[in-house]
Amino acid sequence: MTCTTRLPKPVTDVWDWQLEGLCRGRNSAIFFHPENERGYARVARESKAKEICRSCPVLAQCRAHALRAQEPYGVWGGMGEDERRQIIAATRRRLKIA
Repeated sequence: MTCTTRLPKPVTDVWDWQLEGLCRGRNSAIFFHPENERGYARVARESKAKEICRSCPVLAQCRAHALRAQEPYGVWGGMGEDERRQIIAATRRRLKIA
């Protein structure tokens, strides 16, 4: 018989929150910028994505995931790339000082 004790455990309980996201089934282009998008187009697209996030029932889980995984692209948990970078950098600075 095959030994399965070393196989990874199911992680559905860790990812199930994604099934409830309001972004699910929507065009991902709302949440992830096309190459070279700048200025008003980027601000408008991010604003639209963040508006969807505002009423999302899994906003907190999504935001926590994005910060923990240090998601580099897109709008996650109602935060854009720059907002997440600032929080991650501030956390690193605090940990370095402590």
